[in-house]
Amino acid sequence: MRVPVSWLRDYVPVEMPLDELATRLSISTAEVEGIERRGVPEQDGNLGLFRVGRVLEAEKHPNADRLQLCRVDLGEGEPRQIVCGAWNFGAGATVAVALPGAVLPGGIQLEQRKVRGELSDGMILAEDEVELGTDHSGIMVLPETEPGTPLADVLPLVEEVLLVESTGNRPDLLSMYGIAREVAALYELELAPVPGEDPRTRSVDETVDVTVEDFAGCPRYIGRLFREVTVGPSPVWLKARLLNAGMRPISNVVDVTNYVMLALGNPLHAFDLATLHGGRIVVRRAVPGETIRTLDGVERRLEPDDLMIADADRSVALAGIMGGEETEIGDGTTDVLLEAANFEPTGIFRTSERLRLRTEGSNRWEKGVDPYLAEPAAKLATDLIVQTAGARWVGHTDLHETLPERPVIRFRPERADRLIGLDTPADEQAGWLERLGFELGEDVVAPTWRAREVTREVDVVEEVARKWLEDVPFTLPSRRAMFGALTPLQRLKRRVEDVLAGLGLTETYTPSLRPEDADPRAWRLPEPISAELAVLRTRLLPSLVEAARRNVELGAEQVALFEIARVYLPDGELPDEETHVAAIVDGGWSRAKGIVDALYASLKAEPAFRRVDDDLLHPGKSAATESGILGELHPAVLEGVWGVFELDLSKLLEESPDEVRYSDVVSFPAVRQDLAFAVPEEVAAAELVAAAHEAAGPELREMRPFDVYRGEQVGEGRKSIAFTVSFQSGERTLTDEDAAALRERIVGVLGKRFGAELRA
Repeated sequence: MRVPVSWLRDYVPVEMPLDELATRLSISTAEVEGIERRGVPEQDGNLGLFRVGRVLEAEKHPNADRLQLCRVDLGEGEPRQIVCGAWNFGAGATVAVALPGAVLPGGIQLEQRKVRGELSDGMILAEDEVELGTDHSGIMVLPETEPGTPLADVLPLVEEVLLVESTGNRPDLLSMYGIAREVAALYELELAPVPGEDPRTRSVDETVDVTVEDFAGCPRYIGRLFREVTVGPSPVWLKARLLNAGMRPISNVVDVTNYVMLALGNPLHAFDLATLHGGRIVVRRAVPGETIRTLDGVERRLEPDDLMIADADRSVALAGIMGGEETEIGDGTTDVLLEAANFEPTGIFRTSERLRLRTEGSNRWEKGVDPYLAEPAAKLATDLIVQTAGARWVGHTDLHETLPERPVIRFRPERADRLIGLDTPADEQAGWLERLGFELGEDVVAPTWRAREVTREVDVVEEVARKWLEDVPFTLPSRRAMFGALTPLQRLKRRVEDVLAGLGLTETYTPSLRPEDADPRAWRLPEPISAELAVLRTRLLPSLVEAARRNVELGAEQVALFEIARVYLPDGELPDEETHVAAIVDGGWSRAKGIVDALYASLKAEPAFRRVDDDLLHPGKSAATESGILGELHPAVLEGVWGVFELDLSKLLEESPDEVRYSDVVSFPAVRQDLAFAVPEEVAAAELVAAAHEAAGPELREMRPFDVYRGEQVGEGRKSIAFTVSFQSGERTLTDEDAAALRERIVGVLGKRFGAELRA
């Protein structure tokens, strides 16, 4: 929510420093993300160079057909000559002028200069040149004002905007008046009455034909009829306020509906009466198979649950979301039907989500707009349409059943003190609540704009607490008992996090959604957000590769990232969720294997590696354990030498021993030898190690491969694997003869099982 401070001052006197106001609002009400300053720079004396002028003469430039040569009275006695390229004014017009030396919002400083041989001593301003609008087709023609008047007294040349992020349960804060109410309460300032009064001159004698078939979906519908409407540009002040609040000006009637929505929080809609079949409005549910083309030009298929605004024959608007293309206000519109309604939030939310159509209006309705707000919104809009479009208000209807009662809530000030943990005087509590709109007696009566979410005593306590939030002590609740314990998988997850962080890796979080073509097996969302976020990922590594790539592009070095998250594997109607750990590190195969070895060692488990092929991994530098894969990333995937792994935590848990038993430290010396075996190419080193341990028993302490050779000496289709072998007994010192016997048993088993030949 963008809150222009000048607009806020219409409702509450804002005189405190804005930084202080932003801090207090952030603590008590809603986060203020920043303060944006727009318009003309406020450097020394700059605003004084912007003045109101009256055009005394306006003639064609003698040397340019498209320029006017003007003499402008600026209250200085002697008129100034100014060259202007616009033709939407003439002698007698009141205009906005910037003098030489003035700095415009874009940082450009004006100078006195000659244009086609004629001196131009200033600039007659268009609205976009001072950020008061988007139009550059002509200059601003102002209401009659004394020449020389500072332009800042007539137009909002400088604006400060609070960037407020309200919570989902506070729709009242999606309005200027709602924010003003909070400011008035915080600083004990006088709050202006709710803006908007019906015009005094009126002839409201025509019937507005409105039928509400579904009061559950539309608790209230106010319809107002206007004749002799002149659709055109809005006044500069109205355009400026909409722009500063983040909305694009369109035309006076449409701008009024948006202005009222921003001012009070109740969205409105205007229909061109001539396009309504039968000149009537019907609020109903959609008919099966019905469609509507909305204002954005999209043909939308409707469902029977969708609440519609219809005429005698067809739907003309998605209630609370967007109007239809056929009934929009245009330049030729002369009769307008204004809708000031109230809609039930859940239905609006469902329709908006299903159609993936989010608007400023739907954002407010789905949070629950006060049904009592429709009337003041209709009054304010009526007044502004009459002012800005020269319209006559000729018809009015207000349809509703019983509107909701305000919640009556038991409240005990002493109970608030106990829950808050702070002593607060009861009279100060009462004053604060009354300033927020609550009525106090034996019980508390919530205001209509808070009736949906302040319904219990604890809700009122929360209202009291936010006033003194800065003073509330930071205390943890006392724990009298402790229930539950971590599951084995949760303990494993924490151990893995600690180990990887201790090895220098940084934990990261990446999205669970991937592009539609990421994996043909992946489970696709029924209603994807976009083509880039359409399927649930089946592995973590592609996301980590992208994260590493972004880090490298930003100049990071020695990147080492890991993530523990869920993956989603196809399994019937719903995906099977598994928790994986994956990592990517600068350094290639050796670093990835070292991390995996360290991880297994911390779990007192022994990994068994085997060869595997994977699209992401380098051929010949990839392996798998029972829990997952590891290896060197293929250079085509990411430039550089990268090591990666991805393990399934549930399988890693299965590989970890349930209990670790102590074994005595062996004090007898070991006998170490190097053995090399020639074996068929398809035989893995891990298979040889496992068979050797089976043959030699516990006296084979270690057998670790350290070299692989392929060449003529071992023959085609074969390879030689060299191992470092360690023999050791826990009972005695082994002799050379003992070691030779163990070696022979190993050679025999490997030869018989794999056709292995001892080379050394």
